[in-house]
Amino acid sequence: MRIIGGEYRSRIIEMPKGAEIRPTQDRIREAVFNVLADVNGKRVLDLFAGSGAYGMEALSRGAEHATFVENNSRCLAAIQSNVDSLKIPEARYAVLRSSVLTSLARFEKNAEKFDLVFIDPPYHKDMARICLIHLDHYDILSGLSLIVVEHFKNDSLEADLGSLQLEKERRYGDTAISIFKKAS
Repeated sequence: MRIIGGEYRSRIIEMPKGAEIRPTQDRIREAVFNVLADVNGKRVLDLFAGSGAYGMEALSRGAEHATFVENNSRCLAAIQSNVDSLKIPEARYAVLRSSVLTSLARFEKNAEKFDLVFIDPPYHKDMARICLIHLDHYDILSGLSLIVVEHFKNDSLEADLGSLQLEKERRYGDTAISIFKKAS
């Protein structure tokens, strides 16, 4: 797997060995960042980070900071190995070993805000919808936040999301990418 654009373009990032994850295809990540366009200066949250590909792509394209949330030790080791091999300064990222829902509550308690959130949970477990509900509940999104959700094409994300509105949805085989915007 490679970084698609920006400062670390064409650099290889490793996948967690022995972890049961579904890596995002390069072409899908490229399509997501084409839709997002400018991520320069953004504070990014990468939930269910896996290899950290979404957050590292954002850092490569000028994001100010990325926080990677993952609870699998093999994935955490891969994320740390990847940021080390890319020589990303420690001030630009944080790697948290935590469940996603626990981390969202912690971010609110610490008054942390994010401009861009990536959610790439395991398929068929309803976690994408649950995360959206929690993101709407906790006060961790900046005024113009975008949330990118990678999910199985038939998974329903319908819920009372209050301030979150679906902006776009694209399908790539069995994968769907839904982009939500925080309503002002």
